[in-house]
Amino acid sequence: MTEKVAVLGAGSWGSILANLLAENGHDVMLWSHKEEQVRQLNEEHVNPRYIKDFTYSTALKATSDMKSAVAGADVVLVVVPTKAIREVGGRLGQLLNELGQKSLIVHATKGLEQQTYKRPSEMLAEEIQPENRSGIVVLSGPSHAEDVARRDLTSVTAACNDVAGAEKVQQLFSNDYFRVYTNDDVIGAEFGAALKNIIAIGAGIINGLGYHDNAKAALITRGLTEIRRLGVAFGANPFTFIGLSGVGDLIVTATSVNSRNWRAGNQLGQGKSLKEVMDDMGMVIEGVYTTKAAYELSRQRNVSMPITEAIYQVLYEGANVKTAINGLMQREVTSEVE
Repeated sequence: MTEKVAVLGAGSWGSILANLLAENGHDVMLWSHKEEQVRQLNEEHVNPRYIKDFTYSTALKATSDMKSAVAGADVVLVVVPTKAIREVGGRLGQLLNELGQKSLIVHATKGLEQQTYKRPSEMLAEEIQPENRSGIVVLSGPSHAEDVARRDLTSVTAACNDVAGAEKVQQLFSNDYFRVYTNDDVIGAEFGAALKNIIAIGAGIINGLGYHDNAKAALITRGLTEIRRLGVAFGANPFTFIGLSGVGDLIVTATSVNSRNWRAGNQLGQGKSLKEVMDDMGMVIEGVYTTKAAYELSRQRNVSMPITEAIYQVLYEGANVKTAINGLMQREVTSEVE
């Protein structure tokens, strides 16, 4: 069954998900606030700033008018950086109210809001009135846009408090190379998605410092323990963290050069300053902001997160990266299950 879908956000992930949906036979309108990007997508079927050497489906249409994208959409997929969720969600909520429309809201954003520490679904729920949304679904899992573009086999999770919403997203996205599983643990899916970016920065630092597989495996494994601890403190199901939106997303983000967070950590490990790294990246590095939010949350909830604390010290207190990593090894020894 063909659905009308609006995709808000034409970065690498948003544009590739929009392309996937168009190739699945859905009526897709991709929104961007950048006129030149819209022109390139519509006329040349390319998005070179984000995905090089890829030609998008001619069925995919782009617009800079959010209202025309959203009007009549059965599903609205939001794929913008965490810091833009409030603004975009607020505009979306106003438009849906103005149109008298009720859509299923899906997001693929991975982070936590600064100061409030709210998850993307919580922000969207505050910005979009209940009468204008049939549900909020989280789409998360091990999925680099570059790999999906080349049709690499990919599996992700659709999480929603109402399983019917997750099942609709499952049917919308699934095809012979993109498989979607359902889950009802929104909290776990969102904490897994956000916090793995912190550990990915740490894994990049390890690589930049010249450490090898043993060190990377230890960091990723103990990092997963930290993610689970904080998520469970907020009511997440611990089993979610051994699934696709937990360990799956962590593995792909903490081991791949396609990960901005890993690349940022790698450059930090090689001696670059945070400003140099961010200037060089040219795109949002979600883990930098999530580190601050998670560190502050862990202090509030008295949750032990030594890796997160060490990375926070590097990013926000100017700590030497090698000293910070070595400090993790010199902590008092303890049980693995604590």
